[in-house]
Amino acid sequence: MENNAMRKVFTRQDIDQMEKTPRLNLVNSCVGYKSANLIASRTADGKVNLAMFGSIIHIGSEPPLLGFMQRPSSKPRDTYSNIKEFGWFTVNHVSTAMIQDAHHTSAHYDSDESEFDHTSLDEEYVDGVEVPFVAESPVQLLCRFQNEYSIQENGAVLMVAAIEMIRVDFGLMGNDGWLRLDKGAVVAVNGLDGYALPRMVNRFSYALPGKPSESLLVHNGKNGDDLPRQIADSETAS
Repeated sequence: MENNAMRKVFTRQDIDQMEKTPRLNLVNSCVGYKSANLIASRTADGKVNLAMFGSIIHIGSEPPLLGFMQRPSSKPRDTYSNIKEFGWFTVNHVSTAMIQDAHHTSAHYDSDESEFDHTSLDEEYVDGVEVPFVAESPVQLLCRFQNEYSIQENGAVLMVAAIEMIRVDFGLMGNDGWLRLDKGAVVAVNGLDGYALPRMVNRFSYALPGKPSESLLVHNGKNGDDLPRQIADSETAS
C-alpha cells in the first residue's frame, strides 16, 4: 500500500492480501452509494421472507425492468428460491425511520421464519397481489421475475424482473413523473452497513451539445431545499 500527501493507494495485490472484513468493507464502499431496498418474497405455500439489498439497479424503462445481484453461495438463499418458485416479489425503498429494522433483516433466520415477525415492519397486502409490500416504505414496486444471468467471473447471479406496479407516497412525484426521493427520507447504503440520507443539490435539463445545462430546481423559500448547489452552499456558509 502506497501513501502520499493526498491519498492511500491500494493495488490489487494489496487488496488480495487484506484480511476478510477490511477487504469486504473497502471493496463494498469504494463503488459509492447504493440503493437501500427491502425485497419481500414468498413461497408457493405462503411463507414470507424479507431481506435487505443494496444492489438493485435500473435495467430499462420500456419495458420497465430492474435487476439485482444474488451472491453466490452453497447455502440456501430464501429470496432467490422464493422468486424462482413463486415468480413475484416486491421492492420497497428504505426510509430513515426504517433503517434499524431493515438492517436486521440481514440476520440469518430459518426459512420458515418471517423477518416481519422479528422487526416492527408491517406486511401490506393489495387486492389481487399475493406478495406483501412493506407498509412503512414510501416507494413500493411489484415485480415479476423474467430471467437470470450467471456472472462467470465470481458465480453471482443477475436477477432481472419486470415492474408491474409502482406505489408512491403522496407529495413525492412531480408533474413530469420524477420522484423526489429525499422528500420521502429515502436512504442510501454506504458499503454493507452504513446508511446515509441524500440531499438533493440540483436537477438539470436534458443535456444537448453546445447548450449549457439549466437547473430545473427553483427556490421554495424554505432553507434553500430547492436551490442549485452553488447557491445553497453559499447560503450555508453565510
